[in-house]
Formats: sequence, C-alpha cells, structure tokens
Amino acid sequence: MQKRPSNIGLLVALLVIGSWVTSIILLMRWQVNFANPLLYLFILVQMHLYTGLFITAHDAMHGTVSSNKTLNNLVGYLSTLLYASFWYPKLYTKHHQHHNHVHTAADPDYHEGNFIQWYTRFIRNYLSIWQIVLMAVIFNILKIWIPQPNLLLFWVAPSLLSTVQLFYFGTYLPHKGEHDNKHQACSQFRNHVLAFLSCYFFGYHYEHHDSPGTPWWKLWREPAGPSN
Repeated sequence: MQKRPSNIGLLVALLVIGSWVTSIILLMRWQVNFANPLLYLFILVQMHLYTGLFITAHDAMHGTVSSNKTLNNLVGYLSTLLYASFWYPKLYTKHHQHHNHVHTAADPDYHEGNFIQWYTRFIRNYLSIWQIVLMAVIFNILKIWIPQPNLLLFWVAPSLLSTVQLFYFGTYLPHKGEHDNKHQACSQFRNHVLAFLSCYFFGYHYEHHDSPGTPWWKLWREPAGPSN
C-alpha cells in the first residue's frame, strides 16, 4: 500500500529545481578555464542536480511530490522538460511498466546484455527523434547569448553524464543478474552519504520497489533490503 503523500515533498521538489535553475544560470556566466579545478567540480555538481531533476520527476510518477494531483503532475512535467525535453506521460507509462513487469520481457528497463548493450537499449527506449531535434533547436537559440563552451560543459555534458549515473545506480546495479526476492532487485550497501551522492538514495532500490509510495528523501528510513 502506498503511503499518503506529504506536501513537504513539494518543498523538496522546489528546492531541487530551484538549485538546478540557480546553478545553471550562474554557470552560464562563468568564465571557462580548463586549468581551474573548479570547472570539473562544477560539472559534477551540475550532473548531480540533473539527476535530482529526474528523481523529482520519478517521485511525481508515484504521486509523492504533492497530495494535490495537479501540482504533483506539474512538477513532473517541469522536471522532465528541464532535464532534457522528455515527455512526462511517456516516462510515466514506461516507469509503471517497469514496476508491473520487473525483470521480464515486458520490462522496458531490463535487458540481459552487458552494461553497454543494456545502457544503449535503455537510452533508445526513452529518447526520441523529436526530443533530439528540440534540444538542438534550443541549443542553437541559447548560443546566441551564451558562450558555446558553457552550454556544452554545464548544460549538455552534465545531462548526458547523469543518464549514466541514473542508469548505473538506479537500474543496472539493482537489477542485473538473478534475484531470489519478489521485486527481482537488490540495494547498494547501506551508507546514507554515499547513497545520496550516488543517486539520491535510489540505490536503495529494493526498498523503493517494496515501498514505491516513499519519496526519495525518506528511502533511507525504510528497512534494508538485500544488498549487492
């Protein structure tokens, strides 16, 4: 049974979205210098915030952002559009397919191949031609006002890197191999700091499948599932 969502989730979602917006605005004006180690730190921070956008949309898919359905879905639409112009209803449908048919041929997130094959299939399942075209149009409009290196380093690269982060910690590690539990999943070793930094506690994946009504920021409180 899913837990009743709390509107605290809306505040958490707005904090994540607001942090991403603030960061990307500041970074679009930052003077790029490849000799400055801060450059690489900022890319990683921006990657983590991109991952946060997707995790926020994911919570919206489970109705845990707000008890107000309109607000909940609005956050879902906004988060996926900011992330990479994804269409929220498509992601919603596929994600619930994953929960309803986990580790089967009908699971859009599962593949029996190696990491590269699985990741490629994962991306092809969610990426569309119109989305690529739209992002290309937005990129070419933005570079009228924003230096191209800033767009590539802080807008394009972090979003691509975050897909690897999301896939590795939120799909590949939890679901690879065979499992002897009802959710066909396992969780990363319990360390709340690493779990947050790696994927907003989404590495506690058995816990998520066992309690999909628990938002990401409460997953660490759930009873620990089998770990990998």
